[in-house]
Amino acid sequence: MTDLLDLLQERLAYKFSNRSLLAQALTHRSYGSLHNERLEFLGDAIIDLLVGEFLYHRYPTAAEGELSQMRAQAVCGDSLVELGQQLQLGGCLYLGAGEAKSGGHQRESSIANAIEALIAAVYLDGGMDVCRAVVHRLFAPVFEQMGQSTIKDPKTRLQEYLQSRHLMLPQYSLLTKTGNDHDASFTMQCEVIAMGVKAVATASSRKKAEQLAAKEILGQLEPLRER
Repeated sequence: MTDLLDLLQERLAYKFSNRSLLAQALTHRSYGSLHNERLEFLGDAIIDLLVGEFLYHRYPTAAEGELSQMRAQAVCGDSLVELGQQLQLGGCLYLGAGEAKSGGHQRESSIANAIEALIAAVYLDGGMDVCRAVVHRLFAPVFEQMGQSTIKDPKTRLQEYLQSRHLMLPQYSLLTKTGNDHDASFTMQCEVIAMGVKAVATASSRKKAEQLAAKEILGQLEPLRER
């Protein structure tokens, strides 16, 4: 296992002064009492902080809701698992015999948890500045694959698409409203006259119905948008 840990540190581009922290970060609770769950707790908070900090500076005009959605996208379980797989983390995990036999080295939840624990171990071993550099380096591919545009709402994306082609903006009209104020249902139509397309959607508010109708229009325009 020593060779595997050395290789892991090379892939991580960080060498631990206290190797026991590294070992603990990779220890599943099935292996022993000194496992990685407390480190996982700390790492989750550190990743949220550092990814949030990065997005705050990278997107200075983004609203709080947009930043929250981007952070959620960046630190979701799938992203953490992908990072763990890139580091070949599964083969480095310390597992109890039963867990190992049942495929624990490939278990996605264990890999994602170990990534969080590993980040906490880096923080405790090297401090925040070092940890920040490691997180930014690890998450760089994630940041490259995402962007503010990925979480814009359908109405905004449709408007920007039409504006980029110097076309008239979509027209939204209320077709029906049913129910009372506490249980209302709105049916809205979105029409792009210049392109001869329209869509109808129903939701509990006008705004939600407009968003759904705009999303449907985007789906209709998808073949054109890909050209």
